[in-house]
Amino acid sequence: MIGDGLDAVFKPRSIAVVGASQDETKIGGRPVQFLRKYGFDGKVFPVNPRASEVQGYKAYPSITALPEAADLAVIAVAAELAPAAIRECAAKGVKAVVVLSSGFGEMGELGERLQDEIKDTVRTSPIRVLGPNCLGSIGVAEKAIATFSIVIENTLPPPGPLGIVSQSGNLGSYTMLLARERGVGVSHFMTSGNECDIDVADGVAWMARDAATRVILLCVETCRNAARLIEAFEIARKNRKPVVVLKIGSTDAGQAAAASHTGALAGSDAVFDAVLKKAGAIRVCSIEELIDVGHAATLLVPDRLPAGGRVAIVTASGGFGVLLADAATAAGLTIPALSDAAQKRVIELVPYAATRNPVDATAQMSSRPDLLERILASVIEDPSTDSVLFMMSSALQVPRLKQVYVQALTSLRARFPDRVVLLCTHGAPEAVAELNALGYPTVDGVDAACRTLGALAVMGAPARSTSAPIKVQKAGPLSSDATRHEVGAKATLARAGLPVLPERFVASAAEAAAAADAVGYPVVLKIVSPDLPHKTEVGGVVVGLAGRQQVLAAYGDMMERVKAKAPKAAIDGVLVAPMVSGGVELILGIKRDPIFGPAVMVGLGGVFAEILQDIAVRPAPVSVDEATEMLRSLKSFAILDGARGKPRADVASAAQAVAALSVFAAEHADHVSEIDINPLVVMPEGKGAFALDALIVPIRSGS
Repeated sequence: MIGDGLDAVFKPRSIAVVGASQDETKIGGRPVQFLRKYGFDGKVFPVNPRASEVQGYKAYPSITALPEAADLAVIAVAAELAPAAIRECAAKGVKAVVVLSSGFGEMGELGERLQDEIKDTVRTSPIRVLGPNCLGSIGVAEKAIATFSIVIENTLPPPGPLGIVSQSGNLGSYTMLLARERGVGVSHFMTSGNECDIDVADGVAWMARDAATRVILLCVETCRNAARLIEAFEIARKNRKPVVVLKIGSTDAGQAAAASHTGALAGSDAVFDAVLKKAGAIRVCSIEELIDVGHAATLLVPDRLPAGGRVAIVTASGGFGVLLADAATAAGLTIPALSDAAQKRVIELVPYAATRNPVDATAQMSSRPDLLERILASVIEDPSTDSVLFMMSSALQVPRLKQVYVQALTSLRARFPDRVVLLCTHGAPEAVAELNALGYPTVDGVDAACRTLGALAVMGAPARSTSAPIKVQKAGPLSSDATRHEVGAKATLARAGLPVLPERFVASAAEAAAAADAVGYPVVLKIVSPDLPHKTEVGGVVVGLAGRQQVLAAYGDMMERVKAKAPKAAIDGVLVAPMVSGGVELILGIKRDPIFGPAVMVGLGGVFAEILQDIAVRPAPVSVDEATEMLRSLKSFAILDGARGKPRADVASAAQAVAALSVFAAEHADHVSEIDINPLVVMPEGKGAFALDALIVPIRSGS
């Protein structure tokens, strides 16, 4: 089971340090120093063949010489010595090891061979291995320290509800530093490095089951095992433990850097984002936002999260109200008008206030604690919103105002213990901590506050009922016809449930004319060639042919154009199709992600998908309901929904097409690299949707 064996990492009763040093500045000396300094109350076994004592602890010449098998061993020796040390640990019965040493898979072929030796030991024994090339782990309350991080040089973070899991040692360590500076207690800390055994999925799953952890922060560069990570997210969701994810390497340059750093292949950022959303994890864009959201969540999880994204904004300034409204909207929140009753109560208290939402109660609200309390209470108790965002700006820096605000907020917490009120404020850490102690999340900055509240709204939204898993039966390779050109692709996809037009494949002008007579005018002629995926570029498409003679003439002209522009292209024939007019064009496709497998994508067709980046992506397969959600999530959905008096498009048929394609892609995940349907034309409601062009790209050998 994912996360098994990590009790020995986070809650050991005895720790051996292999490569233990008297020098507290060395990697082998620092874990011993920290265990002594912070008072680990278990047994400490330094292993050093040249010393009888290390930093006040009795030392042993080898793991074999220990009086008992330690629960955890910290390996701090040269890379070439580490595999043998781990084999000794396994033979002794050590339950887990943390390999701080570097020089393994991140360093090329020789390092890979050393790392493979460690994997061999893991395969043949029950021992668990964290690392190599990692910054280790900490059980904070347990004082179980298996790291050399400088972040704990002077002090440990206080014990608390925040769990930290990171592939990058320094990034995870810096996250712990920021958490401590914010006053957030940490339960457990783990960095996974090269992940030859224990990976971030293990860390997330273990912390999801840990009673001391309420919120999990995950810093990740890549995913080495998609199924394990998704399962870990599901364990966290079932245990009501939000996972806040900072995924680095979202740009081309960043992904290249991540691959260079970890030796792992980076997947598509859009697909990773889609996987997180489906799993219920919260993605953030910066380490500062990671801390903002994590800190706020620790104060509200599990029972005080907002039930939705409707927010009431209260300020003493119209300008701040506008800023917050813009930022809240950008964060996915909605700003409904307050009820008439709530607005009336505010007006009675401050006759010149703006009350619709945002509420500008003017500077008058900070004149007396009782007045501020009554104004805020009028907004807090209004059922038209799920949370309140209160702009305090720099009030904490003025003693008189601080007293007013703290007194009012103290009374309000007693009156409304379960309502979510997030404070946007700037002040001294001790003043902010006083508000946090009352149960108020605090964020410094307008945009940051709104993004944090948006993340909390996603966490607190009722879980959507999940449909039954879609049964997918793996299929074998596709025929060569299916991947040769449009005709075979359409025929293959039609059998899978994709809607296509009654088209005819012909090899002469006469056959084209007969086919046109059969399908009905007007018709379209399209060149069919495995070498010409973009037919229009060589004049290989003719539209609007209204009669037999036009078809005969167009056939000959098109052949001449194509041969002149692409003389080496193989021409298999011509496709004759009825011409479709009207409707909304979508682009629909499949992209096989190297980590998460096939993902389905849909967006507005033509050039708009690339220019506007208005696409929806989900890991395949998806249900019809999920496909409908994808379509509704598009910024351009209004076009499908009948904007400006135009007829509504057949969204149901489009969703059926998306779902059918996704199932086909999942069934052929081992053989299909990409599928492109451009366009999928969606007719007015009740008239269906049709794939007008299709391309299936197989996985090439070696890709």
